[in-house]
Amino acid sequence: MKTTATPWGPARTVEQLTLPQRAGEKRFASVVQLLETEKGERYVRFAYTTGGVARRGPVTLRLRDLERLRAALGEHPELNQAFGCGGGA
Repeated sequence: MKTTATPWGPARTVEQLTLPQRAGEKRFASVVQLLETEKGERYVRFAYTTGGVARRGPVTLRLRDLERLRAALGEHPELNQAFGCGGGA
């Protein structure tokens, strides 16, 4: 399982949702990751990718992309729950 560096130390990727996007000829993707530390603490990370490489910076979603994100959360139960959409605790 992939390990990611965070300001709080390393965390493994539990789930990842990739949302392909386009602006004119530019193609990129926004990524939402559910991360977990060795101690079980969980984080949600937003990033964007170009050429498959995660980039720092703001992530901007159009309203129609946000609708696609909501729909895609249904296929990612742990992320869905982290956003408070999946029921349970």
